Amino acid sequence: MSVERQHIVRKASFLFALLLVLMIGVAARIIYIQIIDGAKYQDLSEQITEKIDTIYANKGNVYAADGSLLATSMFRYEIRMDVLTVDNKIIQKELPVLAKELSKLLGNPPSYYTKRINDAKRHKNRYLFIARNLSYPDYKKIKSFPIFKLGANRGGFIAIQKTVREHPLGKVAARTIGYADYRGRPGIEGAFANDLKGKNGQRLKQKIAKGQWKPINDNNEVEPEDGMDVITTIDINMQDIAHEALLEQLEKFQADHGSVVLMEVKTGEVKAIANLGRTADGKYYEKLNYAVGESHEPGSTFKLMSMIVALEDKVIDTSTVVDTGKGSWSLYKRKIKDSNRKGYGIISSARALEVSSNVGISKLIYDNYKDNPKKFVKGLRRMNLDQTLGLPIRGEGKPIIPHPDDKSWSGTSLAWMSYGYGVQLTPLQNLTFYNAIANDGKMVKPKFVKEIRYQNSSKGNIVFKTEVINKRICSKSTVEKAKEMLRNVVERGTATNIHSKEYSIAGKTGTCQAQYWTDSLYYIASFTGFFPVDKPEYSCTVVIHKPTRNGYYGNIVAAPAFKKIAQKIYTATPEIFTVDNASRAYSKLDNHFNKYDKQAQKSYQTMPNVKGMSGMDAVSLLENLGLSVQFSGTGAVRTQSIHAGEKIKKGKTVYLLLT
Repeated sequence: MSVERQHIVRKASFLFALLLVLMIGVAARIIYIQIIDGAKYQDLSEQITEKIDTIYANKGNVYAADGSLLATSMFRYEIRMDVLTVDNKIIQKELPVLAKELSKLLGNPPSYYTKRINDAKRHKNRYLFIARNLSYPDYKKIKSFPIFKLGANRGGFIAIQKTVREHPLGKVAARTIGYADYRGRPGIEGAFANDLKGKNGQRLKQKIAKGQWKPINDNNEVEPEDGMDVITTIDINMQDIAHEALLEQLEKFQADHGSVVLMEVKTGEVKAIANLGRTADGKYYEKLNYAVGESHEPGSTFKLMSMIVALEDKVIDTSTVVDTGKGSWSLYKRKIKDSNRKGYGIISSARALEVSSNVGISKLIYDNYKDNPKKFVKGLRRMNLDQTLGLPIRGEGKPIIPHPDDKSWSGTSLAWMSYGYGVQLTPLQNLTFYNAIANDGKMVKPKFVKEIRYQNSSKGNIVFKTEVINKRICSKSTVEKAKEMLRNVVERGTATNIHSKEYSIAGKTGTCQAQYWTDSLYYIASFTGFFPVDKPEYSCTVVIHKPTRNGYYGNIVAAPAFKKIAQKIYTATPEIFTVDNASRAYSKLDNHFNKYDKQAQKSYQTMPNVKGMSGMDAVSLLENLGLSVQFSGTGAVRTQSIHAGEKIKKGKTVYLLLT
């Protein structure tokens, strides 16, 4: 064999051996993939062509006690446009009409939309933003516009649906109803988020042509479970009354913020809660839940707690006398002063509470507990004043009741805390105590939710019963004395300006100076009490911070709001309360109502003019006329979609803009 031929054979043998090794390697790899990694790649293949799609559960609703919808989930739509899919001839012909329709719906001039779409065409924009947060009716309307009605392939119409949480009655108790989003989880929405959200389902889908997915089976792999509905204790009418009463006083006194809580005495159900804070431009809105979360010195409303401890310990009686002198008393080189600079002289302990004498109350407590201040503090703690209420709503402020063992305790601490300084309570904690007096000594936990209700009626609902915090905070005789003193505060004490012969109110005014580290001294005005006195149905507290004009005392700033709330509830619920001479006092109101009712039933064949009416009143009127109402904003009606005088068609939707 020639040398050349031998060289060729060696090369061929080497190549053959190399190919054989490669073939063995490929075969080994195939066997490994099939046997060892087969399951792994099978799963990967299925993931590429199949996927588990989430079926989102419907979130539960939040309702008022009467069934009014407070929070619900609604569809909102974002509209975009793939300009490249639209033929140039269609753009040239239909764009002016589309721009005109968009202008009517969204507000910008037609030229704005013409320019945007033409610019998008030049820049090959396939995802041009048109509008967001459209309601379903507006989505249906925009979908029918020129070009868009051609659909996604020819008209470039892109609609992105999302679910948002809406409050149909606007900002009614917004901070108490709460949120479950980027703002945290305050209020009822946050407290019951797990109950409201439900459980998502799953469905297996397969990838088909053009990147689309279709269900593989008719049945879902896991069926979604809708969230449960939460039924609150809020009464819409009472909420409206409380909100308006608070707002009026805040605006009159140009105060920084304030809160109102109205509670049903026996059950502890919170029927209304309003929290309003001032903005930079002087308007008020539900800024924070001050009633639940803001601890502050209660001022003179705390004098009742001090009196009850002393009465229970039998160191004083309501007839015990105290010398208030000329309205000033020096203790450890510090002066305690009364608002009446002339003083009240020698008065009874009951009278000291009625006229809210700082000197009188502090002398009574100091003289009887200076040798054993722990006994006084123990009496306060016995009435649960040092404990939080354990609310489901997040952010409850912590009460502070100083103790002689504290490092900050001084010779003046006992006297100062007796009339509400150095002590801290939230408005709701303070009200809970007063509610216990109205409830014959039984302290009940404030309740915001009556029931959690499954949307599937076959399942049992969760009903919340009244929880008792303390079966008896003090003796029955002390309760009766406390009620009488609080009645006299209104009849002949510091709150005579809210006294009425038609209905009875008992309560206590509060005025104190406070200071945050960033602020100078300012006032907190309050009034806490209950009505009617003999058979209390409701307790209420009004707290207003930083009034800056027209006054700052509790009887002037806060008490009138309390009176307005009590008066309106009296007149709105005559089956509960009997009011002397009510027919004489409100006969004019009845005549107006009867005239209005007759007109509403017979004369409203055409659309009334509701511009300027409050949103709540307008909604009630129009729904009673058989119309479906949708609105945005809060406050009074600015515009209505059906013009006044147009013939009414039952079931037709009217859109209101509130400002």
